[in-house]
This record gives sequence, structure tokens and C-alpha cells, in this order.
Amino acid sequence: MDTYEKRRKFLKTLMAVLVITSARMLPGSQVAYSQDKAMKAGGHKLKISLNAYSFNDPLSKGTMNLDDLLEFCAQHNFDAVDLTGYYFPGYPDVPSDEYIYHIKHKAFRLGLDISGTGVRNDFADPDESKRKKDVALVKNWIECASKMGAPVIRIFTGKQIPEGYSWDQVFSWMMKDINECIEHGKKHGVIVAMQNHDDFIKTADQAKKVIDTAHSDWFGLVLDIGSYRTYNPYKEIESTVRYAVNWQIKEKIFINGREEKPDLARIMQIIKSSNYRGYLPIETLGAEDPKVTVPQFLAQVRKALV
Repeated sequence: MDTYEKRRKFLKTLMAVLVITSARMLPGSQVAYSQDKAMKAGGHKLKISLNAYSFNDPLSKGTMNLDDLLEFCAQHNFDAVDLTGYYFPGYPDVPSDEYIYHIKHKAFRLGLDISGTGVRNDFADPDESKRKKDVALVKNWIECASKMGAPVIRIFTGKQIPEGYSWDQVFSWMMKDINECIEHGKKHGVIVAMQNHDDFIKTADQAKKVIDTAHSDWFGLVLDIGSYRTYNPYKEIESTVRYAVNWQIKEKIFINGREEKPDLARIMQIIKSSNYRGYLPIETLGAEDPKVTVPQFLAQVRKALV
């Protein structure tokens, strides 16, 4: 090969590398690339989990504990359970390793995966010292999640926009806190995922802005179907489904501010079309006995999956 041909081949290779590198540096492109690639691997695969918040009343009052919850999930043939952090003894402190491994061992023996955990935090608070405490809280529970074998930890963004500040101002300091948590999650093999909770994050566009700005494979969305309340929620669910690393499938959805039962078949079709592979934690709310409402809703979700 003469010198001209060698030089032409070198420049062609260099340009290809630069194009690929530049594309991956665009906002959101790394997340989109890695998730889309994973989603194409064999089509959708869905496993039903139970979010512990469904039993908030008995767990909070102490008439039920996490052992009881695991046994309930096994009796009703759930694939997994999402063990929200604030139902562990001593929360917000992380429980002892002995207790963590007891729960992990029991879940395994009952044939249950631990699909995730979660904490309460508020990164919209203008008090930096309070936010630092919440960052430490998230980091501690990331390590707990890693010990439990939970692949995802759910965090909130913030409660509301504090008086005297704009959404963009809060967003700028919030991203620093979120990024710090993401790095800790990456270090311990746990994906950090924010929940769209009709608080600081109200719309699909806001959720996408946070995730695209974070620009990390170790950050995603807990897609809460009941918390997009500004207009047609099905469109917003569909527009953010590619960011989902976990879910909250709820009994209620809001259409133009009106509470309605969700069209579960439509939601499952959106999820299947995205080729999502992972857990679908369900969550029931309200004053009714969860030992009654959870099996009823579980049956509806299973029917919609067929």
C-alpha cells in the first residue's frame, strides 16, 4: 500500500472514531444508546413485583413486618418484592448486616427477587446542609441495597419548588446532589432511579431533562403511572418508557386531573412495545385492607399481561 492510500485509510478511521465519540457526548445519547441496545436483546420480559408501600399502614403501625410481607408475596406467587427503606427497623439508619442478610436469605428461600428499595429525600431544599444529609442517606442505602442484592434504589427529586426560587435554579443544585449519588451507586453496583412523583417532577419533559442531564447508565426512571397529571398520561408514559429501569403500576391514573382506573392493557402494550426487560412493581393505595386489594389488583395486572 502506497503512502497516499495509508494516509487516506488513517483519516477515514479517525473520522469514524470522532463521529462515534461526538454522538455519545450528546446529552442523553449514552443513556439512549445503552438502554436501546439492551432492550433489543430478546424482546420484552416482565416480572411482577410488589411495592411494600401497598402495606404502608400495617408496616408503619407494626402489625406487620417485612418477614410477613415476604411470606405474603410468596403465597401469591409474586416474582419479586420492592422493600422500601422506611419499613426497615431503625430507618433512616441502615439496619445491621445480620438483619439485611436475614431478609436476603428469606427472600431467596421463598423464591423472591428483591427488585429494589427506596428512601425519602428532598434535593429541592435550599438549605445545602439538609441536602448533604439526604445525600449521605441515599449513599448509606445504596450500600444497603448492594448488600441485599437490590439492583435499583428509588429516590425522589424534591418536594416542591421553594418560595423565591425558579425551577431552573433548583434543578442546577439538584443535579450536583443526584450526580454524587449516581457515582456512589456505580461504585456499589446499584442503579439510582428517580420517581416522577408529581412534586418537583410533574411532567415527562421534566423527567427527561433530569435523566438526559445526568447522562449516566447508572441513572434512570421509576415510572409511576399515577403521577403524570397534567394531561394525557398515556402519552407521557409512552414518551418516558425508554428511561424506565423500574415501575410503580398503580390502581389509579389521572386524566386531565380526574382520577380514573388505568387501562392496564394499554399500559402493558406500551411497556411491551418498548421491549422493557425487568420488574413491574404494583402498588395499591387507600384505606382498604391490602390483603384484599393487592390480590385483586394483581389478578387485573396478570390478565392485562396475557
